[in-house]
Amino acid sequence: MEQTLRKKIIELVKSEVVPAVGCTEPVAVALCVAKATEVLGCVPEKIEVLLSANILKNAMGVGIPGTGMIGLPIAVALGALIGRSEYELEVLKDVTDEAVERGKAYMAENRISIGLKEGISEKLYIEVMAKSEEDCAVAVISGGHKDFVMVKRNDKPLYEKPAVSAEESCEECNFLDMKKVYEFATTAPIEEIEFIREAQSLNEKAAEASLKGNYGHLLGKTLTRPLGKGIFGDTIFSHIISSTACACDARMAGAMIPVMSNSGSGNQGICATLPVVKFAEENHNTDEELTRALMLSHLTAIYIKQSLGKLSALCGCVVASTGSSCGITYLMGGDYSQITYAVKNMIANLTGMICDGAKPSCALKLASGVSTAVLSAMLAVQNNCVSSVEGVIDDDVDKSIHNLTRIGKDAMDETDRCVLEIMTSK
Repeated sequence: MEQTLRKKIIELVKSEVVPAVGCTEPVAVALCVAKATEVLGCVPEKIEVLLSANILKNAMGVGIPGTGMIGLPIAVALGALIGRSEYELEVLKDVTDEAVERGKAYMAENRISIGLKEGISEKLYIEVMAKSEEDCAVAVISGGHKDFVMVKRNDKPLYEKPAVSAEESCEECNFLDMKKVYEFATTAPIEEIEFIREAQSLNEKAAEASLKGNYGHLLGKTLTRPLGKGIFGDTIFSHIISSTACACDARMAGAMIPVMSNSGSGNQGICATLPVVKFAEENHNTDEELTRALMLSHLTAIYIKQSLGKLSALCGCVVASTGSSCGITYLMGGDYSQITYAVKNMIANLTGMICDGAKPSCALKLASGVSTAVLSAMLAVQNNCVSSVEGVIDDDVDKSIHNLTRIGKDAMDETDRCVLEIMTSK
């Protein structure tokens, strides 16, 4: 692969695989609030937040790092009080107990209003208006979790750029296909892709930290206890599920633990990383093999997300666990054909898994995704693959992927609306 194309792919991966503290939807809202507050120049008297439905859905039931609280109001308050926009998706990493108490007092004064932004098609949209007695600052994020498209103070634009739609993003990245993903991951000079190992470092630490506390529904921890071992055994399979679920348990419960995200989602980053890492460790693969498998996993997820969009009605673990299945297939000695088989097996199984917001039970979905990733890889290396006469699978792997993303982006739009209506009417 020529150097120009390798460089382009590396830039893409580095932009999509980044550290994050907390669920990226409420964190992105806090980031937008922090920017508006900085432009205003003081703690706002009032903050008005308008969100797309998908942001609202993903931020309603998830823990906010370091607070012991869930939902958007505390994220908004802390974004104004201690958030720093230069930290991007780690905007809340300076949270302290004292800051949380200040945040609670700020909320109690009814300074914050949060609502749905009407009349927009973009699924990832955040608009914040921060007001003092005399001044007003506005910041807008659209298209990506840290992509500011407009910042202004008192109607004077300070920064403005056109929002990039999911369709335009897809067009910009149409240089990728599954063959290029595989070729890059398996042939690029190892020194050019070693940066992906930082995902292993961060996400393993998150899983380990989870075992020291009681987070979420304790799914990951349960699998390490006698009950879990009695049913699942002490196996590679159980270790993969446990490690992945542990990191998700802690993250969704609001633990102050950074993880490496993928395509704007910490859970996707966890799901694309830890199954591959655990399999490589217990399969005694080399460091180079692990590095290439991690790149294959993360880049596959990025490729699929380009046509799906950052947020959709399709659970992100479907995409990320498809990446990890490719990585595991590679670690099993699979070639390109067998890796395409793994992709098809995943799509045949998990297409249609809904996203009903970010929350502690996401660990259950990640467990389903990564267990399917292992099963799909096992079938693939034995040249067993769901055929094109079955359901949405096509002979061409890229067409199969686009069938998946078409369903997730277009066909499930009504599902998305129904899910949000159920969630907001309880």
